Amino acid sequence: MSAHTSPTPGPKRVRVHHLAEAKARGEKLAMLTAYDAVTAAIFDAAGMDLLLVGDSIGNVMHGHASTIPVTVDEMIPAARAVARATKRAFVVVDLPFGSYEVGPQQALETAVRVFKETGADGVKLEGGVRSAAQIRALTDAGIPVVAHLGYTPQSENLLGGPRVQGRGDDAVERLATDAQAVEDAGAVAVVLEMVPTDVAARITEIVGIPTIGIGAGPHCDGQVLVWTDMAGMTSWSPRFARRYAELGAVLQGAAEDYVAEVKDSSFPDAEHSFDK
Repeated sequence: MSAHTSPTPGPKRVRVHHLAEAKARGEKLAMLTAYDAVTAAIFDAAGMDLLLVGDSIGNVMHGHASTIPVTVDEMIPAARAVARATKRAFVVVDLPFGSYEVGPQQALETAVRVFKETGADGVKLEGGVRSAAQIRALTDAGIPVVAHLGYTPQSENLLGGPRVQGRGDDAVERLATDAQAVEDAGAVAVVLEMVPTDVAARITEIVGIPTIGIGAGPHCDGQVLVWTDMAGMTSWSPRFARRYAELGAVLQGAAEDYVAEVKDSSFPDAEHSFDK
């Protein structure tokens, strides 16, 4: 009789209720952007709780000056690749500018398409009170929504560029009102971008859903960074982004070595060639 061993269980997939439970326990949530299967698999294996297929793909991967030109058709292949490569992390996809602002019906149609064609776990959209109806429509349809407040890149022309939000008494009150509105509409979490530390701490205290900060200080329930900023892939990164490596320099060095060995005919050598 042959012996059988039980298969090693895979990592437990992060679900909506795990996000709420993490906040209740005081356990921080880690989130990075991802735009392809290779990096998504690496970040997933590292223990990332959430992966964001951000419309920052426009700046990071497509060379645009902002996120505004990004389309749904561009987001879907990236999101599909990330979702396919992910075993544990909760995959969130940005709804790009122009795909939800018209109203709840447009937002629902966009989100349904994203859900059906990518296998993602949730979507993200910007705005507080002004987007509450859209969030409610998606939530009622069974689609988890992450909201986005503070500096909202899709509105950068109105905001005057990447500027810290939530300064001044009125601004703090508006941000708190927006945060409560997205929670009441059913959002499962809210990103706070470029918000003063004390304001982000206050928002984190008054809402029952996790807050995920980016340039919002240490008191949020989690943190998110654009992965190329985190990994030092470019010569510049925002003040709030710690560079945990300098992969850009490493990659350039490897490419320079490759060029040199091709030029002097030392690659390919016998080890990297085939005999008869």
